[in-house]
Amino acid sequence: MKKILILTADAGFGHRAAANAIAAALTERYGDACRVTVVNPLEGRRAPAALRRAQSDYDRVIQEVPELYQFGYKASDGTFPVGVVEQALIALLYAALRDTLQISRPDAIVTTYPLYQAPLAAIFALDRRYVPILTVVTDLATVHGIWFSDEVDWCLVPTEIVRTRAVESGLPPERVEVTGLPVNPALAQPVDKTALRARLGWRSDRYVALFVGSKRVTRLEPVARAFNHAGMPLELALVAGGNAALAAAWSGVEWHLPAHVYGFTEQMADMIRAADFIVCKAGGLIVSEALAAGLPLLLIEAIPGQETGNAALVVEGGAGEMAGDALAALTCAFHWLDRDGALLAERAANARRLGHPNAAYRVAELAWQAAHTGTLRAEHRLLAQIPLLRELLSTPLLEKKRGSR
Repeated sequence: MKKILILTADAGFGHRAAANAIAAALTERYGDACRVTVVNPLEGRRAPAALRRAQSDYDRVIQEVPELYQFGYKASDGTFPVGVVEQALIALLYAALRDTLQISRPDAIVTTYPLYQAPLAAIFALDRRYVPILTVVTDLATVHGIWFSDEVDWCLVPTEIVRTRAVESGLPPERVEVTGLPVNPALAQPVDKTALRARLGWRSDRYVALFVGSKRVTRLEPVARAFNHAGMPLELALVAGGNAALAAAWSGVEWHLPAHVYGFTEQMADMIRAADFIVCKAGGLIVSEALAAGLPLLLIEAIPGQETGNAALVVEGGAGEMAGDALAALTCAFHWLDRDGALLAERAANARRLGHPNAAYRVAELAWQAAHTGTLRAEHRLLAQIPLLRELLSTPLLEKKRGSR
């Protein structure tokens, strides 16, 4: 049996969703021959509390001070600042990741979060025992340099744009592959849309607009209200996610169109496959899921930083539109549905062209191969820095923190 460890984090939904998709694909493909473990090291006993809190603070900062998030994102993206950040991450996460490796003893490691690469490389250099690492980049276009570590065996990227950035950052082209962003394997399965809609309780004689919300999405409610009074041949499927206030607001609306209000749901993959277009923000996960299913995107928000790149990918690829307010969204939808949905069909074809429904299976295949072959790296940069690493990991501050546990 081969043991594959998938490392992730809960700063947003995309990292965890990609990890779960890869785990599902590994289990489906290799069954009992593969033991898959998904771990968030930031929740470990020896992970710094500040990094643990940063996962929930990520949501708060994005909502309350997006300009600060954008500034920090840009300020830390460069060869020198990335190097400084990596040294800090080695000091902060070495113990937590070493604990994780000692428990799981993996044959291969897949990480869907970029902060673990440098500490893992430090552990391997000091132990002189290497486990292959596959990094799965979860940003579609605008990507921070911290993702691109030359200590990994594979850098698996979602788009050609990111592949170009990875190679320009110094990664060997032969170790960078465009797999797409891993999404729920169910999205790759053939679909009978009529039967799927019947199972969901949706009609088959109208276009279905799927609204997808969360605590980070602020503009969905006015768009849904505008659609409700537009007289278009629509049915609305409104998913509030974890946003209880949005679910309550939608539940209190007098709907003039057929409408279904959901809170958190386990049926998202079925809904994406059954809908005709999606109204959402430009998160990497939801964009990738929609593209994998050939579902046109009507984007109403984008977080400054990586999500602006996601939006550009969709719009420039002809798979959707960016609408700044309810009127713009309504205008887009009207144009899509005009002339028996000719433009909507065009957007759907472009979405299918951009999508990678089998990404999780390809990552699973590469992880399985790596678990059998071991690391293919001939050289490891951090070997030359072992004295420095030992000094870094024996600073008085770190010793004090270890002794307090």
